[in-house]
Amino acid sequence: MTKLRLAIVGAGPAGIYAADILLKAEREFDVSIDLFEQLPAPYGLVRYGVAPDHPRIKGVITALREVLDRGDIRIFGNVDFGTDITLDDLKQHYNAVIFATGAIRDADLDIPGIDAKGSYGAADFVSWFDGHPDVPREWPLEAESVAVIGNGNVALDVTRMLAKHADDLLPTEVPDNVYQGLKASPVTDVHVFGRRGPAQVKFTPLELRELGELRDVDMVVYDEDFDYDEASLTAIQTNKQVKVIDRVLQQWRTRPGVNNAGGEASRRLHLHFWAKPVEVVTDADGRVAAFRYERTKPDAEGGVIGTGEIREVAIQAIYRAVGYFGSPLADVPFDERHGVIPNHEGQVLASDSNERIPGLYATGWIKRGPVGLIGHTKSDAMETVRHVINDQAEWWRPAHPEEEAIPALLAERGVRWTDLAGWHRLDEHEIALGAPHERARIKVVPRDEMIRVSRGE
Repeated sequence: MTKLRLAIVGAGPAGIYAADILLKAEREFDVSIDLFEQLPAPYGLVRYGVAPDHPRIKGVITALREVLDRGDIRIFGNVDFGTDITLDDLKQHYNAVIFATGAIRDADLDIPGIDAKGSYGAADFVSWFDGHPDVPREWPLEAESVAVIGNGNVALDVTRMLAKHADDLLPTEVPDNVYQGLKASPVTDVHVFGRRGPAQVKFTPLELRELGELRDVDMVVYDEDFDYDEASLTAIQTNKQVKVIDRVLQQWRTRPGVNNAGGEASRRLHLHFWAKPVEVVTDADGRVAAFRYERTKPDAEGGVIGTGEIREVAIQAIYRAVGYFGSPLADVPFDERHGVIPNHEGQVLASDSNERIPGLYATGWIKRGPVGLIGHTKSDAMETVRHVINDQAEWWRPAHPEEEAIPALLAERGVRWTDLAGWHRLDEHEIALGAPHERARIKVVPRDEMIRVSRGE
């Protein structure tokens, strides 16, 4: 019987779902799958892109772990594609490769002053508070007043982590260095700015409700933002999610502290709608001093137009949470404009001719851009896997398909790779670190320490 030797680059939900779907699919050939992951631990953005106080969302890890623990998928962690292993290497050892590398960079916000001292990308901050091994251990939390630009779930994660009292994170898996950094933060006010109105936000009701549950934090909304137009009223009446969001916001309008009336909490979280970014104002030292924005209004076609009214809020730091963006991979076509691998239903296309490139596939955010929740990744992977199966006639013919060739190659190159047993060791080690403190785990942050624990060195 024919055998498919498949490489998957990226061991987040997209890569693991693709492997699982292929192994369970109807097919007339055997399958052998190797996952390659740049980090020493699997699970991608579920481990390094979801705030530590979101254990419900992190429950996805349980399902992903069940897939890996079946034992029919090998994982090679701490392996950098393009350096430790190349596309030419994969062609020598596999019939095809699926790229599932996601999107981890911040999308740009093109306004004056955005590169000032004290201006940050949300993705970098998320990586820091999630203990990503490749970001600095320290984060400059020196501002009393902070702006967050964006109205999606990432913006609310960043907002919540900035406004929440650090001691309330202790039951979670927050890394020690993150706890200490947040504990020392002098923040009193966090301002969240969205270009459109309350009925057009991109975050979910769950994320919004969590903001209102923060201890010793007043929610501040502004009556002027709730003069709904016909399109907004229709959205509230016809969309259950929008209706719930509106109900939550309307309840907050009756709380103390709304419209700057002044509540009793030590911190305030301000939600500003109808605010188009114009400029980050800087001081004489080039540091963030204020956020300047233009008030917008509905354009009757689902969008917004500027009113010409310019406002300014004094701040000392700003975080842009306007989306993620994919990163190019060595020797793989890349669409610089959209931050994805060009493809048709997951089949990779040449950048210059739009012709299919046999053996190359993509799934997840690197395929379709950073949109949709984790659940959407399954249907996305299904589409890609269907093509992998149907393209059997175009698979590569590797010179060395034997499974033992990959560990030998990595060992020859001095790569300290980690495997599934190593992840179990690291997982158990982190849980044991947290147990004496009644914490879910204490995440190991330095890459070398992760590797040492994983490899039992």
